[in-house]
Amino acid sequence: MREAVERLWPEIDWIQDADLKEAVTQTWIRSLEDSPLDPEDLEKIPFTLLIPNCPATFMEHKRCVVHIARRSAEAMDEFLGRGLPIDLDTVIAGAILADVGKVLEYEKVDGEARQSARGKYLRHPFTGVAVAMACGVPDDVCHIIATHAGEGNMVKRTTEAWIVHHADFMSYEPFKDLAG
Repeated sequence: MREAVERLWPEIDWIQDADLKEAVTQTWIRSLEDSPLDPEDLEKIPFTLLIPNCPATFMEHKRCVVHIARRSAEAMDEFLGRGLPIDLDTVIAGAILADVGKVLEYEKVDGEARQSARGKYLRHPFTGVAVAMACGVPDDVCHIIATHAGEGNMVKRTTEAWIVHHADFMSYEPFKDLAG
């Protein structure tokens, strides 16, 4: 499973901290082992079930989010870093893990992805944090997983969490608008 995760997520190599890099890798391994989905499914299933006939796959969306988040963090650090310090490893790890719980929220029926019974009760920010914590992911990264979606509107986000939240919605909202 490690090879599948490394193939899906070359961006994990951007993480400088070796312990964090391993915790991120282990979180994806564990989620995929507990998921009814195969790693290959992530390159085929829609990234959201909220948009009928969503034209973007899970991995297209997720990798785009990671790239947007990294570039945004770098620009913010360049221009605002003196007054607004940003931990790039935290941003990258959080962006990679933001939807790790989604693979536990889906199921396959007749080859199609749909929301599972678990997904109806526990959205992916909750399951993602549970798996990440069990794999030793630090709290500041778990905070990003917990707050990247609408649930995060109820708490104070860190700067890194704001970056990932906006990167995620930048690559979600336009599809929602096209479908509506």
